[in-house]
Amino acid sequence: MLDQAHSQRKAAVSTSTRASGRPGASAAERGHAVTRRTTLSISRGLPIEAWRNLGQQICAISNSSAWWLGDWLLYGQAEYPDRYKHAIAQTSLDYQTLRNYAWVARRFAPSRRRAALSFQHHAEVAGLPEEERDPWLSRAVEHGWSRNELRRQVRASREITSGERVVHLRMTPDDSQRRRWQEAAQRSDKDLLEWIRIALDKAATSALDAP
Repeated sequence: MLDQAHSQRKAAVSTSTRASGRPGASAAERGHAVTRRTTLSISRGLPIEAWRNLGQQICAISNSSAWWLGDWLLYGQAEYPDRYKHAIAQTSLDYQTLRNYAWVARRFAPSRRRAALSFQHHAEVAGLPEEERDPWLSRAVEHGWSRNELRRQVRASREITSGERVVHLRMTPDDSQRRRWQEAAQRSDKDLLEWIRIALDKAATSALDAP
């Protein structure tokens, strides 16, 4: 099934990027682009319009794949609650990455997902209270914010709203720590920064209350 799907993707890209349809034209003259797992091969002679369209297709697939994988995992969790983890273990997919995708997908029903924004835009506001997510996405669309600019705007707003002095901490956790913290935050239904703040506050309270 996977080989068949891969062949279909190759055919779709090749057909959509054909530069010339005249009979007898060679592959190079037609301007094919062929995808493989680690390579995109584009023959010489591809018109710039076809090259541009190809880039747009790749970008759309790249952005959509996170949503697709998130929805795919949510389906597996609902339909095969006792078997889906074992099935994933038999693939090359990283379960933690899939959990991250599913975490975002669960917080945005398909009708609330903005096609004009990337999956990463949605991920930036997924940890906010539900009533705040849509307004932030609307502002991002209206002002054309990048993912990083949306993050900056959200953080600036939270700092102003809190009216408190902001303390900047720099941490360099290793990959194992980062994965554990992210999973713990997701299980608590909080974004990572909020979970870290709560964890630090609990640790401080415990230390101060100790005899």
